[in-house]
Amino acid sequence: MIAILLSPLYLLLNFYILRWLIRWMGACHHHFKKKWPRITVIALYIFVSTSLLTAFFLPAGNLRRFMKLLSNYWLGTLLYIILTVIIADVIRMILRRSKKINQEKLRSRRTFVASGTACIIIIAALSIWGAVNAGVIRTTGYEVTVNKKAAGMDSLNVVLIADLHLGYNIGTPQMKQMVKKINRQNPDLVVIAGDIFDNEYDALDNPEKLISTLKGIKSKYGVYACYGNHDIDEKILAGFTFSQKGKKKMSDLRMDEFLEKAGIRLLSDEYVLIDNSFYLYGRPDYERPGRGITARKTPKELTAGLDQSKPILVIDHEPKELQELADAGVDVDLCGHTHDGQMFPGNLTIKLLWENACGYLKKDDMHNIVTSGVGLFGPNMRVGTKSEICPIKINFAGSSTP
Repeated sequence: MIAILLSPLYLLLNFYILRWLIRWMGACHHHFKKKWPRITVIALYIFVSTSLLTAFFLPAGNLRRFMKLLSNYWLGTLLYIILTVIIADVIRMILRRSKKINQEKLRSRRTFVASGTACIIIIAALSIWGAVNAGVIRTTGYEVTVNKKAAGMDSLNVVLIADLHLGYNIGTPQMKQMVKKINRQNPDLVVIAGDIFDNEYDALDNPEKLISTLKGIKSKYGVYACYGNHDIDEKILAGFTFSQKGKKKMSDLRMDEFLEKAGIRLLSDEYVLIDNSFYLYGRPDYERPGRGITARKTPKELTAGLDQSKPILVIDHEPKELQELADAGVDVDLCGHTHDGQMFPGNLTIKLLWENACGYLKKDDMHNIVTSGVGLFGPNMRVGTKSEICPIKINFAGSSTP
């Protein structure tokens, strides 16, 4: 519904951008004032700007995959077109009111061409850098100390990953890169804090190859995961979801089967006691708890049946209820979801929405770590943020190996 209401604004915005582009091209060279060059540019612009809608209605297949990728790159580029044009227009209006500026030069064709060229260079540079940067997975390490003993171990090497968003943006190449980086850490435990899928199972580039790749993760105690808000089957248009009347949103059964085949154990409001040394609890998503769960357990409920003398690790997609988890006796809370804003200026505004938008926060005796994630949602770009895996060394105070 929101996407439909915003569609007139989207059309007006694109009309303004296209009009500006045609004017600038005409000012650059008289050739672009002719009929056919203009028609060609207009047709190409319409093709790209409507790729969002085209991809939404196309059936699953290679053409849809191409249009989805195109539309995701376009979304990121459009953001920087809007920001650049707004800033340029504000500067222009300020300069036009300045008596110190030569107004004749300011309104000249040469100034228009130069300022337009500068805008296009800025937009292209940000977009290209964002697309390249998104494909590089980095390693961000942490070390924390839990004031509890863990039988038989002084420390635990955990690798936290989240927000894979397997689908049109993220596929086998990125997963191969990720698995290599995880295995280099020689982890005792690997945890995936939600959003493994990007809403559509059919968007996976090669499910069997992805399964084979993820099975290559080497971890002493295995790989565990919880689901996030995108690990469900639903249609998305430009980031907006569409409800299906009378049908509850839930994960595609093939998603569950995928994880099982990949050797990833899904924890749905349940815990495992690993090596009789520490607990690992996987929480359902805060917004969409998933199949069979109408309301997830509160922090007090999830620790009520546990031996709280042992370390308690929690994986939770969204970094919420931090104080409540700390009060309930959780020692380490591992999250994702925020993408650290993914693209500037989102990396600045995201800090206004979350107590810990990305990185490390200590809440009383609890350590909360939020990763910016491996994958992306929507625009296939990262500007001002990074894709990452997070190796975490957890030391246990007072523990000694027998």
